[in-house]
Amino acid sequence: MTQTWQQGTALVVGASQGIGLGFVQHLLADDRISQVLATYRQAATASALLALQAHPSLQCIPLDATDEEAVAQLAAKIQAQGRGLDLVVNCVGVLHQGDLQPEKSLRQINTSQLLQYFQTNSVPAVLLAKHLQSLLRKESRTVFANLSAKIGSIEDNRLGGWYGYRASKAALNMLLKTTAIEYSRKNPHTVILALHPGTTDTRLSKPFQRNVPPQKLFSVERTVTQLLAIIDGVTEADNGAFFSWDGSRLPW
Repeated sequence: MTQTWQQGTALVVGASQGIGLGFVQHLLADDRISQVLATYRQAATASALLALQAHPSLQCIPLDATDEEAVAQLAAKIQAQGRGLDLVVNCVGVLHQGDLQPEKSLRQINTSQLLQYFQTNSVPAVLLAKHLQSLLRKESRTVFANLSAKIGSIEDNRLGGWYGYRASKAALNMLLKTTAIEYSRKNPHTVILALHPGTTDTRLSKPFQRNVPPQKLFSVERTVTQLLAIIDGVTEADNGAFFSWDGSRLPW
């Protein structure tokens, strides 16, 4: 973390497992962060996170980040505790879940599943940006980082397929870029980021790892370390940027 964060507060949204859980573990070990707020959707899938609750710096909070009223209540809860936020990391996302699977062709397009991709991958970020804006500290650099995906780059799309996932991540990127413009006027010290984590060995990527070279399949530990290095290094000039895991800029 940047040295400007002393006794800082971090919020990790979607922290029950995978990369989100990895962020929580790293931030709990960072002596510049005094409080980590971590949200989870269902206790049944958050056992690893909830097992950390004994840590004095961790507060676990149930949240459906697709529900605006729930996000507003989260913001009110943080405000009632008298906390400002230094870092927000949004890890909410879905690629496959039950009948929801990436489409290989137009024949597989399904309206309800398209909407589910947008509801989960695009909407939470802008709800968080709306309701947490007043909680992000105004006097020093803060970061609002969101897990996006290179596959959401329109310019980089050469293979096709995965319509809903691609489109929902492209929508996420546009929402973040637009929010960054507004924040630059109202929260000029906040840096909004879209981050591509690379292919990480998590439940999300499990069914699609077969064709990934071993050196390109990252552990959660490596992914989080790489993304935190980007978060640590950005300045206000990077507000609204789309970064890959190695720190390079990605095309929109």
